[in-house]
Amino acid sequence: MPLFDVYPLYNVTPVKAKGVYVYDENKTEYLDLYGGHAVISIGHAHPKYLEAITKQVAKLGFYSNAIQNPLQVKLANKLEALSGCKDYQLFLCNSGAEANENALKLASFKTGKSRVVAFKNGFHGRTSAAVAATDNKNIIAPINAQQKVTILDLNDIDSVKTELEKGDVCAIIVEFIQGVGGLDQATANFFEQVDVLCKANNTMFIADEVQSGYGRSGKFFAYQHYNLTPDIISIAKGMGNGFPIGGIMVHPDIKPKYGMLGTTFGGNHLACAAGLAVLETIEEENLMDNVITMSEYFIKIAKTIPQVKAIKGRGLMLGLEFDFEVSELRKKLIYDYQIFTGGASNKKVLRILPPLTVKKEHINQFFEALVDALEE
Repeated sequence: MPLFDVYPLYNVTPVKAKGVYVYDENKTEYLDLYGGHAVISIGHAHPKYLEAITKQVAKLGFYSNAIQNPLQVKLANKLEALSGCKDYQLFLCNSGAEANENALKLASFKTGKSRVVAFKNGFHGRTSAAVAATDNKNIIAPINAQQKVTILDLNDIDSVKTELEKGDVCAIIVEFIQGVGGLDQATANFFEQVDVLCKANNTMFIADEVQSGYGRSGKFFAYQHYNLTPDIISIAKGMGNGFPIGGIMVHPDIKPKYGMLGTTFGGNHLACAAGLAVLETIEEENLMDNVITMSEYFIKIAKTIPQVKAIKGRGLMLGLEFDFEVSELRKKLIYDYQIFTGGASNKKVLRILPPLTVKKEHINQFFEALVDALEE
């Protein structure tokens, strides 16, 4: 049976990984500065992570959410402690799209309204409401287009005000650093005014932290660089270091009811063990401090390269913008220099999303290769 051919594939077959390196079937070593779309947060095959999931799967990998699962409580408490999001409630699921789907559904339940406001170049997932709130017509099927979604420009606070005052918007969903879109950010004033407008108009403010969360921005969540309080925070990618896990963190003002949300696999025992190992490693190895240090080092070097026209993003969620499309550069970095990087919907942006454990020698290796590749 052939695979359903929906991904253009690079001719690399990873079979093993360790730290910030991936190895193919020929034992070729690749420097991983993309982490599988920012999924690898604490490094491939981290010993604490391996021990946690190995011990857990030997005891109990999965059972229903109809029974007690103390690992979920432990994960929620550790997440509250590290994130500083006091008294938020945690609902666990399996992916970022599912997290945003549940966030939008919960916002509609809470407000009794159905329209969503999202922003140009945003990406929120591929499920029904999440994909409708994503600014990419190529991935929105007619069944998704039935959703009531208004797409606005980032930084256009007047349009946000106009739409919210119509009274039918249940949620505004925003990435504080756009991932797929190309690492764009709005101004602090814009984000903070959106928060004020949401609270004045019975609209839920959803912080999509699927890619930017878990320390990647230099704070636990990217929204914490601003003075605001989201109603719902969606999380996933770096949460499980490769094990599928996602969730939403729900403000205490939003009260749950039985049946409101549900999941079969979400919050299973093995997922919680993986999630706990990630949080404990972030804490024990001071990885958020490393993010800040490595980000400053990366940006300092990037500024010396004349072909780099803009440095976008923050922390270890970075983009280098050129005056040409980077697809061939990415191929050259993979095949000639054995370095994984990412692209974006902005075809001129090279996306850098390494494990949070990345060191100066890895950044040096990248820039030596980049300079060499640009000179060819």
